[in-house]
Amino acid sequence: MQVVIPVAGYATRLYPLTKDRPKALLEVKGKPIVEHIVSRVEELPDVDCIFIVSNDKFYPNFEEWAQGFQSRIPVKVLNDGTKSNEDRIGQVGDIQFAIEEEKIDANLLVIAGDNLFNFSLLPAFNFFREKKAIVNALWDSKSLEVARQQGIAVIDDGKKIVLFQEKAKKPKSTLTSLGIYFLPRQQVMLFKRFIGEGNDPDKMGYFMIWLVKNSVLYGFVYTEKWFDIGWPSALEKARAEFVP
Repeated sequence: MQVVIPVAGYATRLYPLTKDRPKALLEVKGKPIVEHIVSRVEELPDVDCIFIVSNDKFYPNFEEWAQGFQSRIPVKVLNDGTKSNEDRIGQVGDIQFAIEEEKIDANLLVIAGDNLFNFSLLPAFNFFREKKAIVNALWDSKSLEVARQQGIAVIDDGKKIVLFQEKAKKPKSTLTSLGIYFLPRQQVMLFKRFIGEGNDPDKMGYFMIWLVKNSVLYGFVYTEKWFDIGWPSALEKARAEFVP
């Protein structure tokens, strides 16, 4: 299995904190957010490499971090070449960039770089191996207000995702996408197909909406605490409440 952590956004909602420092390198409980993510990936078996996709502006920051970071799994930082929020290629675009750049031909785990969680990825990974299909990790926010700000999924009794909405005004579920996606090797090519059909590569939520119509995917629901570091108050909440 290969892992892609896209961190090439510019996190403008967190300015001025992220004016000169990427969001994934902001510290929570004494470590950059990305290190908390990697520590969870290290619990999984058979992971060959972790690819961190940065933009050109913050590539030196991630390179400097990577040189001083030790992991049992090789970590490689990639530069997507974009220099501003206006010319970014989007989250899906960055995943496809990594797939092409590194010739990824294996099961794939994608984790959004602003994700902060202290639950194990093993239960979702085992569910993925059982289903042999795309799996999106979910969390029940139990709040329609929170759901309006996130990508959400509706699942049936067999945990199959039958509807996905991205920041819907009237969400039909409170099951929030965690930005954690497992894809079987034979489904990795769907990123290229999605982009090739002219779809918007900015957010994984758009890709998930498309997948509901073009593939089979499942949701695995977590109940433990999860933090989406999207704005200053969310970062402060994480710094106060996150338990490594």
